[in-house]
Amino acid sequence: MQASSRPTVLMAEREEARAPGDLAPQLLVVLDTEEEFDWNAPFDRDARSVEAMEDIGAFQELCDEFGIRPTYVIDHPVASQERGQRLLREYAADGRAVIGAHLHPWVSPPFEEGVTSVSSYPGNLPRELEARKLEALTETIEEHFGRRPTIYKAGRYGFGPHTTTLLERLGYEIDLSACPAFDLTADGGPDWSRWSAAPYWFGGGRHLLGIPTTGAFVGWLSKAGPALHSAAGRPPLSWIRSGALLSRSGAVERLMLSPEGYEPAHHLRLTAALLARGVRVFSFSLHSPSLRPGCTPYVRSQAQLERFIRSCRQYFEWFLERLGGEATTPGELRERLDTHRTEPSQPPTKA
Repeated sequence: MQASSRPTVLMAEREEARAPGDLAPQLLVVLDTEEEFDWNAPFDRDARSVEAMEDIGAFQELCDEFGIRPTYVIDHPVASQERGQRLLREYAADGRAVIGAHLHPWVSPPFEEGVTSVSSYPGNLPRELEARKLEALTETIEEHFGRRPTIYKAGRYGFGPHTTTLLERLGYEIDLSACPAFDLTADGGPDWSRWSAAPYWFGGGRHLLGIPTTGAFVGWLSKAGPALHSAAGRPPLSWIRSGALLSRSGAVERLMLSPEGYEPAHHLRLTAALLARGVRVFSFSLHSPSLRPGCTPYVRSQAQLERFIRSCRQYFEWFLERLGGEATTPGELRERLDTHRTEPSQPPTKA
């Protein structure tokens, strides 16, 4: 089994999804909705508990308060168990949320591959095995939610060389897998370090819309961010601890629009930097188990959970009320950008 190659060869060509000039900044909220497991332990096929799904209500209520319809991209343990489905069915039926698919290979049938770090990235699987796992997940979601998902996010951001074709075959329209500024090759995953945070069209006929998780290098050395962070992780510079010194100096920071490991000040710096580069679409992301203390490294106590939710609230208030942005969903955004494609566009760029 081969580790994923650079995404620049996974999507041979892509076309920037240009936004209307008067488009207000757009905010999507995406939850990787999954089982609880020990993030510091090897992957375990038997770790399928979804008890933390009972605690997602507080976050949904926060989204309701701001008119945000979050996108829950759900994996097989969530999609196949009543405890995982119950609240999500209610939210989706009421029009308060959107359901997509999220493939964690090690807990998604059929179980034919060995469980390793490399195989945890779905794009590393043999073509037919990735296909059968995604088909099974898609059908399970359709069975229990009454609608076939059209939004996909690869588990661990593991988009692979066959994923585009599989998404097209199964009727998907939107992919959320890209993770700009992050190189996962040391663990067997893709290298997204030079990927743009802007949406893009890809696939046959440029029918698929890619909406990256919002991440970027910011700071006065941001253009050199990928090379500097790569060098900082190798001897003799490994003492920098993955660029911590670079971040503290203000030269370059690698930031993600997430409350997991990032503070409100990071969110505002990242958003301001990307707005200055012309990015109009922002994807705020988190993992559903973080909404129950003790399930992820980011939230270990009730006090940390309260701070976590407060961090989300601060960003939503700033983006939607002070910045003048708008909440949207992947499907709504796709329709808007697709309509704008009727105007002349630039030729596709090599990804």
